[in-house]
Amino acid sequence: MTLRRATPDDAPAFVALMADPQVYGGLMQLPFPSEAQWRQRLEGCDNGGAELSLVAERDGDLVGSAGLHPVGAHVRRRHVAMIGISVRPDAQGQGVGTALMQALCDYADRWAHILRIELGVYTDNVRAIALYRRFGFEVEGTHKAYALRDGVFVDSHTMARLHPNPPKIRR
Repeated sequence: MTLRRATPDDAPAFVALMADPQVYGGLMQLPFPSEAQWRQRLEGCDNGGAELSLVAERDGDLVGSAGLHPVGAHVRRRHVAMIGISVRPDAQGQGVGTALMQALCDYADRWAHILRIELGVYTDNVRAIALYRRFGFEVEGTHKAYALRDGVFVDSHTMARLHPNPPKIRR
């Protein structure tokens, strides 16, 4: 498996990944993704490091994606980023999510000056919650009826992780 930064040319592969009901059902994505929208979104990720979008490939096929995104332009929240991750159903349980999470956490901790990483996950996504816990994320709250998924309102956890060893100044 290879991890690399996503490019706008990956838009068709993102469409295929996000068109899978098992994938978009676990995310805040909608059915019928647009290649033009994904291309535009991926073009916006090349902004000098503030946002990181990765893909995991196996034998040239995209099997997963992950992103580290600033939470906004507020000066007092510059130390915070959000993550999103998706893995193709036939590649789940094979280390793809772990590799993507490790890369995002390493980037955040060692290069991006991120102290806090936040995410949202549906409460019934047991596999994802277990993955996030392995990387030090903790549930900070639960949102009731957070989102509509396939005609049913579902709950979501807010999880976060603080940098395990924040940088210090050498003296």
